[in-house]
Amino acid sequence: MVIKHILDSLSYGKGFAPKPGLKLLDLGSGAGFPSIPLKLAHPEITVTLVESTKKKASFLRHIIRMLKLAGINVVDKRTEEITDLLLATFDVVTARAFADIGTALAAGTPFLKPGGLMVLSRGPEELLGEQQIAVAGVVLECRIPLTLPHSDYKRALWIFKKKG
Repeated sequence: MVIKHILDSLSYGKGFAPKPGLKLLDLGSGAGFPSIPLKLAHPEITVTLVESTKKKASFLRHIIRMLKLAGINVVDKRTEEITDLLLATFDVVTARAFADIGTALAAGTPFLKPGGLMVLSRGPEELLGEQQIAVAGVVLECRIPLTLPHSDYKRALWIFKKKG
C-alpha cells in the first residue's frame, strides 16, 4: 500500500512544481490516488477529483471530511459530461489508472490551460505514437523512468505540455 499507492502518487510531484494557487484535476480518481496524497503533501494546491462511480465518489468525500482537507472537491460525473464546466481551467491534470496514454491525453487535454501539464504514470513498457500526441494538442516535455523506493517496482512518469 505505502509503496505502490502512496509513494507512486507522490512521484507525480516530480512532474510539476506545486505552488500556491496551482489547480490540479485528477481524472478517474478511484480511491483518491494520486490526488489525495499530493494534496496532503502540498496543501497549498487546489484539487478537483473526477470520479463517475457514485460509490467511489461518496468514499472520496468521506475521506476528505475525515482528513479535514480544504481546497479539494469531488465531481461525480463522467469526464465527457464536465468538459464545458471546467474547460481550460487547470494547471495540471493527472490520470493514474484512467486509460491508456492516448485516451488519457485526449480526455485530459481540454481541461488544461495553455501551457498546462498532463502528468501520467505508467509501466515502463507502455509506448505512445506521435499521432496520439499530435491529436491531443500537446508536446512530450519528458519521460522520467522511476523505481519506487524500497522496491523494484518500475514506473515511467510522462509529462506533456499543452500547446498554445
